[in-house]
Amino acid sequence: MDLSRIFNNKKFFSLAFCAVLFSLLSFSAFSEENSAADTSTISATEEHVEKADEDISKMILHHIADSHEWHFFGHVYIPLPVILWTDNGLTTFLSNKYGHNDHGTEVLDVDGSKLVNYHGKYYYPSEVKSADGTFISYDAKGELLNNKPLDLSITKNVVSLIISVTILLIVFIGVANSYKKRVGKAPKGMQSLLEPIILFVRDDIAKPQLGHKYQGFMPYLLTIFFFVWINNLLGLVPFFPGGANVTGNIAVTMMLALCTFVLTTVNGNKNYWGHVFTPHVPWWLYPLMIPVEIVGLFVKPVALMIRLFANITAGHILILSLISLIFILKSVFVAGIAIPFVLFISVIELVVGFIQAFIFTILSALFIGMAVEEHAEH
Repeated sequence: MDLSRIFNNKKFFSLAFCAVLFSLLSFSAFSEENSAADTSTISATEEHVEKADEDISKMILHHIADSHEWHFFGHVYIPLPVILWTDNGLTTFLSNKYGHNDHGTEVLDVDGSKLVNYHGKYYYPSEVKSADGTFISYDAKGELLNNKPLDLSITKNVVSLIISVTILLIVFIGVANSYKKRVGKAPKGMQSLLEPIILFVRDDIAKPQLGHKYQGFMPYLLTIFFFVWINNLLGLVPFFPGGANVTGNIAVTMMLALCTFVLTTVNGNKNYWGHVFTPHVPWWLYPLMIPVEIVGLFVKPVALMIRLFANITAGHILILSLISLIFILKSVFVAGIAIPFVLFISVIELVVGFIQAFIFTILSALFIGMAVEEHAEH
C-alpha cells in the first residue's frame, strides 16, 4: 500500500500550521511595536509576555507531573495519602492537611518533624529564609540544597497504576475463564473482542522474534503490551479515572525497561554471552569491541525507557501548548485554528498510544530473542 500521499498531507498540514502560527506571531509583534507609545511601555509589555510564558510553562509541567491529589475541576479534588519516612520515623497524613501552602514559605510541624511544602514535595527547611521568602536554598548552579525525607506516598500515578492493574486483572481473568469454559467453541463477548489483539501479539510480535520458544514469554509480552496500551489511553482521558501521566513518568518506563533487561540477562544462553565477551572479530579488536558490547547491554533498556517516556510526554505537551496559544495571543482567530489542531493531535495520540505499546513489546521480544537464540538459528 502506497502511503506517501498520506505522509505528504501530514507534512503539508504541519507546514501550513507553522506558517499560520508564524504569521500570527509576526502580526502580533508588528501591532505591538506600532502601538507602543514609548520605551517603558514596550518594556512593560515584554515583561508581561515573559511572565505569561513562564506561567504557561509552569502550568504545562504541573499538568504532566505527578501530584499528591487528584484534581477534577476548579477547587474540587481528592486528597491522597502522604507517607514520609522522616528523622522521627514514619509519618502519614492526607495531602489537604498541609497542602494549602506549597510555596515553601511556611515551616510545618508534622509529628515533631519540621518540613516545608515546596511545589507539592516535602523538604527539610533551611535555617533562615531565602531572599524570595522561602525556606528553600540553592547553590551557585541553581541546584536545590534542601534534604528531604523518603517519600513513599500514594500519589496520583500510583492510584492510576492500581486502577489500570485492576482493569487488566478483571478483564483478563474473565477472558481466561471464557477460554476454559468454551474450549473448542467460537469466542464470545470480551473474549472475541480481545482475541484478535492477542493473536496479533503472538503471530506478529512473539513468533517472528522468539521462534519456537515464544510460548514461555507470551505472558510477559501480553502483560507489557496491554499494560502500556491501557495506561496510554487512560492518560488521554481528561477526567477520572484518567488524566494521570503514568507512561510519561520516567520511573515507570524505567521499571518496565528493567523487567525486559532482567529477562534478557537471566535467559541469555552461551551463544548470547559469547557474542558479548568473544565477539566475532579479530582478537586484536577485543579491547575495543568487548566494552562496546557490554555498554550495549545497558543502552538497549535505556533506549526503551526514554523512547516511551519521551513520546508520551511530548504528546501531552504538544496538546497543552496548542491550547495555551489561545491565552498567549488572546485571539479568537487563534482559537479557531488551535482547537481543530488539538482535536487532530488527540486522534493521532490514540494511534500513538497503540504504536508505542507495539514498539515497546516488539523491541522487548527482539532483545529477549537475541538472548535465547541458538547458534544454529543465527
